[in-house]
Amino acid sequence: MRENPPAADSSAASLRTRINTLRPHTARIWNYWLGGGDYYEVDRVAGDRIRELHPAIGDYARADRAFLGRAVRHLTDEAGIRQFLDIGTGLPTADNTHEVAQRLAPDARVVYVDNDPLVLAHARALLTSSPEGRTEHLDEDLRNPEAILERAAATLDLTRPVGLLLSVVIFLDDGDGPYDIVRRLLDGLAPGSHLVLSHTVTSPQMPDVDGAVRFWNEHGTPPLTQRSPEAVARFFDGLELLEPGVVSCSRWRPEGSGAAEVALYGGVGRKP
Repeated sequence: MRENPPAADSSAASLRTRINTLRPHTARIWNYWLGGGDYYEVDRVAGDRIRELHPAIGDYARADRAFLGRAVRHLTDEAGIRQFLDIGTGLPTADNTHEVAQRLAPDARVVYVDNDPLVLAHARALLTSSPEGRTEHLDEDLRNPEAILERAAATLDLTRPVGLLLSVVIFLDDGDGPYDIVRRLLDGLAPGSHLVLSHTVTSPQMPDVDGAVRFWNEHGTPPLTQRSPEAVARFFDGLELLEPGVVSCSRWRPEGSGAAEVALYGGVGRKP
């Protein structure tokens, strides 16, 4: 495993100097596909090219966002979770984690974690809490799970259940030890905590997805790692997997019928 990157200076001035506008970035392209305005021309061009290679990619972005919203509503309303650790925040859009949770439980606490400077700058300006709850934002890398937990503990009570949201494991290659990183995060959380994870998959039924990922890894940053549905399910080993298991994000407890399959799989598991 490569060395963990050093902690970054997260001051406003430092964040501005860390923004790279010359290469497309996944968070900005995702924002473009979701209809946001926080992207650069280089991101729009790359996003359009990926959409040419795989026309349904915008549907994937929306399906993933909707899945995370349904999962957070379930954890808040049915599992009684009142604190969330959202790693890989992404650029703010509609129904961010704290908005979904605090709509049902105004006292909910959310810690957002990201190491993209544009995401951090926007998050601190836009992701603000209800008066009863609290939101915080950490400039940290997923490869530093113990540092994330230590810093999150200033806001969250880690002796009580936490909803752990992970949609950025795709940015860990196998050399990073992705399963170990997720396990180390879960080991620091109390029984009754839940893992919500989504991940791009490779599938013989969707060969155009592989082409879009190849294009991204040649031109964009950071690189993506696809995994099979079975490999995604391994992240839930040792957890009580909620029905319907690890499935296309669009088909995890959908609010309507006839949801189309997307090459993003997700699931929710409870730590016993």
